[in-house]
Amino acid sequence: MSATRQPHMGVRTLVLGIDIGTTFSGISYSILEPGQVPIIKSITRFPGQQEVGGDSKIPTAIYYDKAGIIRAEGASTALPTSVEQAGEEEWQYARWFKLHLRPPNTEGPEIPPLPHRMSVISVFSDFLRYLFDCAKTFIEETHPGGAALWRSMEDSRSIELVITHPNGWEGKQQNQLRDAAVVAGLSLITSDDAGHGRLRFVTEGEASLHFCIENGLMTEAIARGRGVVIVDAGGGTVDVSTYRLNRSLNESGKYEEIAPPQCLFQGSVFVTQRAYQWIEAHLAGSKFTEDVGNIAENFDTTGKLSFQGDEETVSVKFGRPGDNDPRLNIRSGMLKIPGAQVRAFFEPSISAIVAAVRDQCVSAHPIPVASVFLVGGFAANNWLFAQLQSRLEFLGVELARPDTHVNKAVADGAVSFCIDHHVSARVARFTYGVVCSQPYNPANFEHAARASKRYKGVTGLWMVPGAFDTLLKKGVQVHETTEFRSGYYRRDKDPGNLRRIEVEVLNYRGQAGDPRWVDAEQENYQIVCRVEADTRRLVKRRSDYYELQFDVVLSFGLTELKAQVAWKEQGVEKRGAAQIVY
Repeated sequence: MSATRQPHMGVRTLVLGIDIGTTFSGISYSILEPGQVPIIKSITRFPGQQEVGGDSKIPTAIYYDKAGIIRAEGASTALPTSVEQAGEEEWQYARWFKLHLRPPNTEGPEIPPLPHRMSVISVFSDFLRYLFDCAKTFIEETHPGGAALWRSMEDSRSIELVITHPNGWEGKQQNQLRDAAVVAGLSLITSDDAGHGRLRFVTEGEASLHFCIENGLMTEAIARGRGVVIVDAGGGTVDVSTYRLNRSLNESGKYEEIAPPQCLFQGSVFVTQRAYQWIEAHLAGSKFTEDVGNIAENFDTTGKLSFQGDEETVSVKFGRPGDNDPRLNIRSGMLKIPGAQVRAFFEPSISAIVAAVRDQCVSAHPIPVASVFLVGGFAANNWLFAQLQSRLEFLGVELARPDTHVNKAVADGAVSFCIDHHVSARVARFTYGVVCSQPYNPANFEHAARASKRYKGVTGLWMVPGAFDTLLKKGVQVHETTEFRSGYYRRDKDPGNLRRIEVEVLNYRGQAGDPRWVDAEQENYQIVCRVEADTRRLVKRRSDYYELQFDVVLSFGLTELKAQVAWKEQGVEKRGAAQIVY
């Protein structure tokens, strides 16, 4: 329990932290009782678990039958009876479905297809419902008067959900997760504003920071204000974030993000994917080609975990003792993979993590980075840890990992994010702005170069389209109360065209420090969202046209993007609600 956590001062509330990972998922929770210091606990009992003591993680997987009916979920998918029946009845296996939500143009492994005629939203909603039901059953069975406790939480609308997601996900992915929660029919998560307010999001990197603080992993160097890099190494993604403790913000101190966070698609499934490709090529044309999937699966659960170094040959059992082929290194039903080859399976992931940590240290300058904390399910791999420890030593940083429970860091951290709120500032990953037109100036060489694109506005002035008006630059530290705004106007002969505005917010992902024109690097601009608002009351009549003047006000400092439209009435600023559409 956090040493600085204060007693809860509000009403009784249940906070559920849900971590849907690529390969494994978990749930943590805290029942906030007035006047008591909150304690974070894990759900450790799920249907189908074979271990008596249970575990805080279960497979992120669902079996559907041919009719699309759920037949097994989570831990139940690993039961021998489920696997056997799935083969006999040709059930559809949904796994790695989290990666179907990843942003477009993102590198990643080949993703298993979704079950026939099912969308990623429907699969996510099914799994969210399963996790929510598991949490309900666990709390009802383990807490005194648990059924009455849960019922009172539902009746008083006092259940809050925090869902984690990779650092690289943005508003569109959050919106899809919210849609999945609504479709799942989770208690109190409805499609209205009140329902939306009971669901929050946090990046896996920030959730992992909260876990490290919660478990007392912060060092003296961090207490003195030096930076700490959090590496959350999971099944699909590796999320890398850097923070420092700033005690000047208040007496207890808050953490600030000091470098743009990164999201690497280099998690543990990538190691297995590279192993699969090698095994497939190695056994091509042999009688063992049908065993490729089984060998790769066994490598994932045994050989990958036990690997110690180049000199070691990894033996993966897959067949009968009589299965032998010396040419293919198959003896007694085992494929022997040279250690140097296994190292090659790991190398791209290790190199990418080291490069990301180096980038974080550079971006954090002049604040020195003292420590790197490795958490997440992939962090338990001893070869990964040993290699990172050796290579990061040259950067002058110390690598550490929790001695236990690295696989529940994100779920615990999600709950801590809600009740502790340790982070007060975040760093923009990209440059954000709006496309607009500028009055044509032939003396401006950028305008002259675009003379063929100019058009005549309703006032008779020539205008140049495609200018990028920056609202927020990449790398800028943003506090939660910071707003970014820019003023715009629109003119039209028909006032009906000005009664509602739609402003597209774009981000720029290129290398230019001051991007100015969209046509210069069109491939590096992506639409983040549209800000929509009712502006009928703002339309003004001019001589022979109508005009609309307004500011777009954006808040980037929270874990979700917020927007408003502002205008002046008799010198007084007014604000209206703006809807963000993805």
